[in-house]
This record gives sequence, structure tokens and C-alpha cells, in this order.
Amino acid sequence: MTNSNAIFLGLLIIGAITVDVMLYGSEHLVFLGKKFAELLEWIAFWR
Repeated sequence: MTNSNAIFLGLLIIGAITVDVMLYGSEHLVFLGKKFAELLEWIAFWR
């Protein structure tokens, strides 16, 4: 992955999070953060 692709992907993710917070609030991010932490634990278990 080149630097320009990484920067574009990072800006796209930040933009999507910003739009989500503006439209729906930050409760979704807390839920997704908890689920992401559970996913990381599950993946680490199978490693």
C-alpha cells in the first residue's frame, strides 16, 4: 500500500465517522468499539 492510498483510506474512514456522529450521535461508535474489541479477542484466541 502506498502512502497516498493510506492517506486516502484514513481520510475516508475519518469522514465516515464524522458523518455518522453528525447524523446519529456517538452511541454507535461505543457499540462498534466494544464489538471490535470482542472481535480482536476472538481472533487472538485462534492465533
